[in-house]
Amino acid sequence: MTQTFLTKRELEIVKLIVKDKSNQEIADNLNISLRTVETHRRNIMQKLNVKTVVALVRYALNKNIASL
Repeated sequence: MTQTFLTKRELEIVKLIVKDKSNQEIADNLNISLRTVETHRRNIMQKLNVKTVVALVRYALNKNIASL
C-alpha cells in the first residue's frame, strides 16, 4: 500500500535517509540537486504524516520500506 503511495524516487530517498545519509550525500548519490532532495523529503514527510526524521525512520522500518 505505502509503496504505491510513495514514488519510486521517494522510496529511494527514504532508504538513504534510513542509512543516515545527509541531504547532500543523497543528492550526490542520485545525481539530483540538494533542493530536489529537500523537496522530496518534505513531500515524503507530508504523505506519511510524520514530523521528524526519527518518526520517518521508524515508519520505514515498521512498514518494511527499508532495513538497517
